[in-house]
Amino acid sequence: MSVNRVIAALGLLALALVWLLDLGAIQPNRIVPGTGHGLVSAVGWGGAALVTSALAGAILLAVLRVRGRYLLLLALIGLSLALLPLLLEVFASRHLPEDSPYARSSVGAGFWCLLFLLSLMLIEVVGQLGRRRGLQLLLVVVIGSSWVVFLQSDGLESLSLVREFNARPAKFEQALWTHLTLAFGAVTISAVLAFGLALKMMRSPAWQRPILGLVSFLQTIPSLAVFGLLIAPLSALVAAFPALESLGIRGIGWAPALLALIAYSLLPMVRNTFVALTEVPEELADAGRGMGMNERQLFFKLKLPLALPVIIEGVRITTIQAIGLTAVAALIGAGGFGSFIFQGLGQAAMDLVLLGALPTIVLALLADALLTMLAASFRPAAARV
Repeated sequence: MSVNRVIAALGLLALALVWLLDLGAIQPNRIVPGTGHGLVSAVGWGGAALVTSALAGAILLAVLRVRGRYLLLLALIGLSLALLPLLLEVFASRHLPEDSPYARSSVGAGFWCLLFLLSLMLIEVVGQLGRRRGLQLLLVVVIGSSWVVFLQSDGLESLSLVREFNARPAKFEQALWTHLTLAFGAVTISAVLAFGLALKMMRSPAWQRPILGLVSFLQTIPSLAVFGLLIAPLSALVAAFPALESLGIRGIGWAPALLALIAYSLLPMVRNTFVALTEVPEELADAGRGMGMNERQLFFKLKLPLALPVIIEGVRITTIQAIGLTAVAALIGAGGFGSFIFQGLGQAAMDLVLLGALPTIVLALLADALLTMLAASFRPAAARV
């Protein structure tokens, strides 16, 4: 199936789902399920016509051979994504009762499907426009800034997700920094360890099987099991050396979470680094030796630059994995966005769950996009074609 047909199919699916599913719901409070409203009921016939026209226009641009259609698609889909929160603002203004202080509006399945499918369409369009990193970054900034402006406006103050955030802004900020510190701290330490282990395997081939076997074994252990297994040894270590407790090291908390994240991060890092450094063509190394380079110069001026894109790809995989696993680490008191997820599950408050889940997804997507662009920037010019 061609890319144009994929874009058109996604547009048709989005058009169907946004009409079939509820765009939003009005809840009397944070616990009781709300009353769902479809597209016409939520934003009126005028708003429904605008949404339908935007999706129909994207479908027609995808199937018709129009000059510059991908740029037109980019503008149309990007603008639609940037203005999407306006639907929720109109919905809240039409249906939220003024005499009920605890009432709130919530996002329906139709809105989530529309957001997801429009994002997929945008990814396909950007892929057809080539590797324009500046354009990709501009899209992220424009769409992200638009959403931030809308979410901070008074029109979306009644949105249940916004109310959950406004009830705990300090806790959200603390969870953000804890999540970032654990995830990126684990990735940084793993990158250093993986680089050293890869060099050890290159210099001593006998170590390849034991090292790769160990990191592969660590990857197979379920994450919750790793967190649980570390509680007893760390508790015993703190009991034997009480000074460690002053550093915040305990059987629960950030210490076992960080160790488990490092263990999980080693396999993709070690494998990618080792493969990248050993797959440099020997002809290039011979050419460098013929130019008078010693082994140190060959490593830093030839092998490492050529290996960087693959190494960064391992860092990308590890970072996305660590961001997700950090949420699970909240079960052992590590904090982060996972604390909101599990609190929401315990209180049957799904918007509190989303307050932890959505930022985790956004962090993973941002890390993926930035590291993908970074890896592409290090590829030789001939490899980008």
